[in-house]
Amino acid sequence: MYAFTNPRIAIATTADVANITALLNSAYRGESSKQGWTTEAHLIAGEVRTDENNLQEVMQQPNSVIVKFTNEQQEITGCVNLQQHYKRMYLGMFSVAPKSQGFGIGKQLLKAAEEYAQQLQCTSIYMTVISAREELINWYQRYGYQDTGERKPFAEDGLTGKHLQTLEFMVLEKQLIAT
Repeated sequence: MYAFTNPRIAIATTADVANITALLNSAYRGESSKQGWTTEAHLIAGEVRTDENNLQEVMQQPNSVIVKFTNEQQEITGCVNLQQHYKRMYLGMFSVAPKSQGFGIGKQLLKAAEEYAQQLQCTSIYMTVISAREELINWYQRYGYQDTGERKPFAEDGLTGKHLQTLEFMVLEKQLIAT
């Protein structure tokens, strides 16, 4: 198993599924998400971003890991899903607990994701972000992620909430420097 340089960051196990599911839902949906700046509650109605079955499926995919950030109280306050696709790493399910946002957890997870990708000899990291999320896109751009110009449809799936407007994903990508 990969060892991260930051002792608060590790690869999650199935024992973490319930806590990570709760984290993802609280960071993206419902009233609790409005305590942070990364909420999607104004774009998507509902309380669910994912459920335990979906998260377990993601964790069981080949070349897919969930990376977790644990605070001093051993609570999972951040996570990200990394999926290796040949020489590229997909980054998804990136979240920080709303009350913990603004303290550098996201930056630390992003750095750990890039280190992990480089260890696997990936040449880039890419992600999809709802194109209406300008503040989030700007945050990623400050860390070297660029708009590829690619757009993907964001269809409702019966799990992740009712869209309050037409939504699409934009693809952001960062080239990694070989280490």
